[in-house]
Amino acid sequence: MKGLKKQRRVQVVALAAVALISAVAVIWLFVPKEAINFFRSPSEVVASPPEAGEVFRIGGLVVEGSVQRGEGTEVGFAVTDTNATVEVRYTGILPDLFAEGQGMVALGRMEGGVFQATEVLAKHDETYMPKEVVDALKEQGVYQEPES
Repeated sequence: MKGLKKQRRVQVVALAAVALISAVAVIWLFVPKEAINFFRSPSEVVASPPEAGEVFRIGGLVVEGSVQRGEGTEVGFAVTDTNATVEVRYTGILPDLFAEGQGMVALGRMEGGVFQATEVLAKHDETYMPKEVVDALKEQGVYQEPES
C-alpha cells in the first residue's frame, strides 16, 4: 500500500513538472519578442549597441543644458548615467515633471546613433527615480541616496 502512495506522489510531481515546463515553453515561443522591452543604461548602449530596429528602454539623468526644442513638439536632449551619454530625439509633449538633471526613462530605438523615443516618462516627485535608473547608477557606483 505504501508503495502505491509513493508511486502516485512521484507521478503527480512528474506531471506537475511537465506541465510547468510546457507552460514556460508556450509562453517563450508565442509571446512576440517585440512585446519585451529591455532596459539599458547609456553605458550599455554605447558598449554594445542594440540590433537595428530593436525596441528598448533607456534611462538615466537628463544632461544639464542639453534640451533643445525644435519645431512644434520636436525636442532633443541627452541622457547620461555619468559614464556615457546618448542623444535622444522625441516628438510629442514631454511630461510636466521632465527637467534637466532629473531622472527619466524613454522607450524607442536607435537610428543613426540617436535614440528615437516614442514615449518619455519622467520622475514622479523630487526624490523618485525609476528603479532601473537607480540600479544602473548603483552598478556603476555613482548613485547617491536622496536627502530626506
